[in-house]
Amino acid sequence: MNNFAKSALVGAALALLTSSAAFAARADLVLGIVLEPPHLDPTAGAAAAIDEIVYANIFEGLTRIGPKGEVLPALAESWTLSDDGKTYTFKLHKDVKFHDGTSFDAEDVKFSLDRARGGDSTTAQKGLFAAIDTVEVVDPLTVKVTLKQPSGDFLYNMGWGDAVIVAPESAQTNKEKPIGTGPFKFDSWAKGSQIVISKNAAYWGKPALLDKATFRIIPDPAAATAALLAGDVQAFPVFPSYETIAQFEADPRFKVVIGTTEGETILGMNNKKPPFDNLKVRQAIAHAIDRKALIDGAMFGLGTPIGSFFPPHHPAYIDLTSETAFDPELSKKLLAEAGHPDGFKTTLKLPPPTYARRGGEIIAAELRDIGIQAEIVPLEWAQWLDQVFKNKDYDMTIVSHTEPNDLNIFARDDYYFNYDNPAFKDLIKQIDATSDDAKRTELYQEAQKILATDVPAAFLFQLPKTGVWDAKIEGLWENGPIQANDLTAVKWVD
Repeated sequence: MNNFAKSALVGAALALLTSSAAFAARADLVLGIVLEPPHLDPTAGAAAAIDEIVYANIFEGLTRIGPKGEVLPALAESWTLSDDGKTYTFKLHKDVKFHDGTSFDAEDVKFSLDRARGGDSTTAQKGLFAAIDTVEVVDPLTVKVTLKQPSGDFLYNMGWGDAVIVAPESAQTNKEKPIGTGPFKFDSWAKGSQIVISKNAAYWGKPALLDKATFRIIPDPAAATAALLAGDVQAFPVFPSYETIAQFEADPRFKVVIGTTEGETILGMNNKKPPFDNLKVRQAIAHAIDRKALIDGAMFGLGTPIGSFFPPHHPAYIDLTSETAFDPELSKKLLAEAGHPDGFKTTLKLPPPTYARRGGEIIAAELRDIGIQAEIVPLEWAQWLDQVFKNKDYDMTIVSHTEPNDLNIFARDDYYFNYDNPAFKDLIKQIDATSDDAKRTELYQEAQKILATDVPAAFLFQLPKTGVWDAKIEGLWENGPIQANDLTAVKWVD
């Protein structure tokens, strides 16, 4: 071999090594998230930040929700439904193992579902399992779930993060060391800084394309912008700095994707606490809010106004914003009729997200215009969950409910709204027992109208999904049909 050929061969080998090294480096991804989860067990908490880390990545359920909101197989490879619509027989994937090496089978499914619906259940969404009557192990790879009555939402409900399958050996320690069956496994958690997950080499299904993903916790919008521009973070699936979206749209290094979410953003009110137990007071507050000014001021124009608790992209949605249109003079009239001609003093407890903190300032100013003095009380996420969500220790609050298909939260006796309407509860029962799409649409619309009239909360806007990431990244979700950062198909491309 002459010197020229040797040189060419060495050059080619070096190029190949360089290319391989570059490709390997691109198997690591840093994502920005706004909120740090209180823990990492989706079966034991309501915080969306939990599922944003673990859903479809670490934990899996019988079914899963796909990027278009569709129900897909997960740990169950298939299922059949009995003629009476009450019994689901799930066939499970074989050779599935949890991250600690223990085997997955039908006993784990029975354990998880019985645990979720049991008297000492820690799930924040116990209603998902209310229709279940019995769970039976037919054989190691077959489980039979019999419902009390037909449920049109059952397969969808089994795709929630709250319905993931956990092992009895590790269920009690999943908060700090989550062990699931997913394509990624938990690596480390530096509190206040970041959470790292790594590829599960023993995954039963299609392997992940990333070797490692780091979720960097960045609550400050300015810091989020700086981290993306510096390359310290390569993706922000829910970017909090709405005012800099245009800057990233003009930068070819980045891809900006504005999608929809299931996040109905509301001004929640404590319906059993005076004066919010008075319908006219709640109506007055709703009419005092200028949704357009709120969306422009807090969201830089990103967001869709809503007049009830229902996502605008849903086929059954009806626009009811006119029911509580901005009308401060009507607000003052309603307050006077309710016995508060001079208004009253109250508190507005706000969690950390930008929409809440900025939106709270705008709403407080609008309420002052009608005589209501709302003291703003900023809370950290854990404080909000404890004071507002758990203990109902609040007057008003602002939050986005990002769970899918969650109209039924207004039918729950123990939910933090303290709203109680028997007619609405009956409608939710009818919806759950109905599988006919046309009838479900009719019932959904009737339910929306009841909430728009009763104003258990002031309905503000649908939260957008503002995604900003490196232009060479593919596979992140455009929309947010469920609160998740599903990394199972994410990869770098040249």
